[in-house]
Order: sequence, then structure tokens, then C-alpha cells
Amino acid sequence: MATFADNRLPVHGLDADAVLARLDDLAADDRDWRGGRVFSLVYNAGDEVLDLLSRASVRYSAENALNTMAFPSLGWMQHDIVTITAGLLGADRRPHGAGTPRGYLTSGGTESLLQATKTARDWGRAEREVTRPNMVLATSGHAAFEKASHYFDVESRRVSVRPDGSADVGAMADAVDDDTVLVVGSAPSYPQGVIDPIPDLGALAAERGILCHVDACLGGFILPFLGTLGHVAKEWDLSVPGVTSISADLHKYGYGSKGVSVILYGDADLARLQPFITSNWLGGLYGSPSMAGTRPGGPIAAGWAVLHYLGEDGYLRLAADTWAAAATLRDTIDASPGIAVRGAPDATVIAFGDDGSGAVDTFALGDALEERGGWFFDRQTPPDSLHATVHAGHRAVIDELCADMTAAVAELAGTGSRAADRGTTYGTV
Repeated sequence: MATFADNRLPVHGLDADAVLARLDDLAADDRDWRGGRVFSLVYNAGDEVLDLLSRASVRYSAENALNTMAFPSLGWMQHDIVTITAGLLGADRRPHGAGTPRGYLTSGGTESLLQATKTARDWGRAEREVTRPNMVLATSGHAAFEKASHYFDVESRRVSVRPDGSADVGAMADAVDDDTVLVVGSAPSYPQGVIDPIPDLGALAAERGILCHVDACLGGFILPFLGTLGHVAKEWDLSVPGVTSISADLHKYGYGSKGVSVILYGDADLARLQPFITSNWLGGLYGSPSMAGTRPGGPIAAGWAVLHYLGEDGYLRLAADTWAAAATLRDTIDASPGIAVRGAPDATVIAFGDDGSGAVDTFALGDALEERGGWFFDRQTPPDSLHATVHAGHRAVIDELCADMTAAVAELAGTGSRAADRGTTYGTV
């Protein structure tokens, strides 16, 4: 194990080329996301978009959005991103009298879900004098809600999903009590890509007089366009009665740089519970809309730039490419004896693995795909699954993947081969 003495600050600095060469050396074992080999963590809309993101980020690499009085351009860009996102997520179609939507930028989906939970806790304290709050969500709800539960002392009540992977609203209703401040739905869920029955969850929340958050961090910047293309008909956004907040990650299917997410509240009074403000120190008034103090300007500028660069027609094109790639992958899985899709995915996130026959081991298939073509899939359980977040960059390589998958399944079928590594790590420490 390395010690602190092994990695001291260099006595003499290196020249820039040497430092950059060292970065290249360090990246040698990283996964080939540019070549479409990675089905997780990175979303690629092509070299032109990547170049734009880089240039916009560099222009704002030193600026700090903590104080937009010093950098009003960052304040303007944040407002523009939030407003555009609100339009995509149904803010203009809210039921009459439902309130005026307001929102903020965060560093990513996890922070957006943390904020949604913290806001619900504070709402419960202020409006209902709840001292031991809980939230009710399906087992498919994102792990970030467990982090929020831990950080903010909001009990997490998990309810098993239905056979198709969707939230069981009846079972969730049974878990709601007088201390429940929030019910959660996903659009779509991360594990199996299923859009929960959001209208039913909104109705449940409205009936019980509690908040309802839609985690659209994964789908918020593709579902609107898939809807326009006729591929998704489910209701899931702020226009659904009873939905009080929603989150969407610009750095996922919005193809922005890491990390920019948007959280929107359906009512300005609810939105006011999110920021932190204090003057209880010697530095004067301190206000922050999200968890972080220092807020990097680069991702904000890149996020604003990609929205204006792609426009509606660009996002429709990317959504069409993504859908085509996901459909090809799903058809291949359906046609491969021994493996099957998990649940009933609604969009472009697909989990798959053994079909229960025992002919193919899920994680052995993952190993075989990596050996054949360097394909990388996250691994999940329960049940054992390979997880594919399909994006536009996969359209060019999906046929190659499917050929490798067909060959790998045929090679493994009936051999009884099992992967030695059964690990399913998604995040690392």
C-alpha cells in the first residue's frame, strides 16, 4: 500500500507537455467510451458536441457561480437552463391554479434527490409539525434516496415493485402514514428503465396531502423527445396533477458536461424551502441554492451551450438514434435463447440477463462481451443483470455489439460456465 511519502508534491514543477503526457499514461486503462464500448456513466453525442463542451468549459474554468453578482453571466445561464428545462418537463401544462414552477441547478442527480428529500422534510416540519418524517418509494428508486435518508434523518420505506418493474402504488399507499412527507416515482427507474405510474402516485400524494417527487434524472432530457417521436405515451412530468417536484440531469441525455442537474418545484413557496441562508458569522449574508458553496462555472457554461447548439431538432435526432440503437439491442436479446430483458423498459435503458433456464450465466456473459469487444456494462442484483444505458453514440456500434452478444450467448449456452467475480459495484469509494 502506498504511503504519503510515496506521493509528495514535486520539488520542481514539470512542463505542461510532460503533465499532459502523464495524464495520457494514467488514462491508458480507462474504458473506451468514445468508441461506444461503455454502456454506463458517459453520454456521447459526437465529436462536435464534445468539442463545444470542452471550449465552453474552458472559457468558464475559473469562474465561480457562488456569487452571481460577480459573474452575472452565470446567473443568466442558470436561469436560462432552468427555464428551458421547465418547458420540456411540463411546467406550461400544469393544472390551473397549481402554482408557479421554480427551480435550481445542482451538481447532479444525487444532489437533486438530496434536495428534494431535504425540502420535503422541511415542508413536513413547517406545514404538519412532523418530527419523524418518512418517504415511501419503490425498491427501484435510486440509491441516492438512501443517502438522503441517512443525511437528513428521513426514514426510507421501500416497497417491492410489480413483476414488470413498476412501482406498486397500492402497496405504497399502505406504507404511507401521518408522518409521510414524500412519495417518489421514477421516469424511468435506473435498474430496469421502467416509467412508474406517475398519475397514480400523484393522485395518492394529493389524496394524502403530501409531496410527490418524480426522479426524471435519467429520462428528463430524452422522454420529451421520445414522446414527440411517438415512442413514449405515458404521463410522467410536472403536468401530472399531484406532482410537486421533478429532477432531470442535463449531463445525461442532455449531453452536457458533468455535472449539471435541474430540480423544479411546482410551486414557488415550496421552492423557497431549498436554499440555505445565514448571517450567523462574521462574513455577512451567505446564501446558497444548493449543497455546494463553490459552484464551478465550466459545467454551467457547457450545459447552456449544448442546449442552444443542439436545439429541438438536434435532440430529436439524437433521441431517434438512441431509440433505434436500444430497439436493436432489445431485439437481439429477445432473439437469444438463454437470456431475457428484465421488467418492461419504456425507453432506452435496458437490463438483461439469464432467462431462468440456467443455460447462460449473466455475469459470465458480461465477461465474454468484455473479452470479445471491450464492452462494459454495469452489473446489478437482485436479480443478476447487465445494465445498458443506451445513448446516441451507440448507434454506430450497436450492430457490432449485437453480433458479439449472439456469438457469446451461443458459446456459453449449456456449458455451465459461471463468472468467478459476482461483484455488482455501481459507485465506488
